[in-house]
Amino acid sequence: MTISIGDKIPSVDLSIMGSDGPEGISTDDIFSGKKVAIFGLPGAFTPTCSAKHLPGFVNNAAALKAKGIDTIVCLAVNDVFVMGAWGKDQNVGDKVMMASDGSAVFTKATGLELDLTERGLGLRCQRFSMVVDDGEVLSIHIDDGVFEMTSAETMLSEL
Repeated sequence: MTISIGDKIPSVDLSIMGSDGPEGISTDDIFSGKKVAIFGLPGAFTPTCSAKHLPGFVNNAAALKAKGIDTIVCLAVNDVFVMGAWGKDQNVGDKVMMASDGSAVFTKATGLELDLTERGLGLRCQRFSMVVDDGEVLSIHIDDGVFEMTSAETMLSEL
């Protein structure tokens, strides 16, 4: 079953690239006591993700924070090295936390998996966006073929 409004974010471990290399970070650390914009996508360096989804959140980071968002998180079922390299390639800086869900633990726990095995990509995360307040899902959009539903611009219009 897919995570829904009012549900709590599952307590799992993710990875981020720190200044000295890979670091573990729990969802409890990310979400506790904060209002978080999190968006997930099928993969780093993929066309829509690189051209629209991630850049939209990077470009709108200040506007999202002005509307009460404390942290913006990009999540994908890629390893931490790929997420770190993609963040550098996209000039993310400290605007967006690039979170690796390399073993799809978060993705499976939230019911957001997408099987792209037939395309040679294996298990991935669906394209989604959520606003989470202190671990509770306030809003969620899942791409049903219309990328814009999960965009930073849509999230901004709803905050």
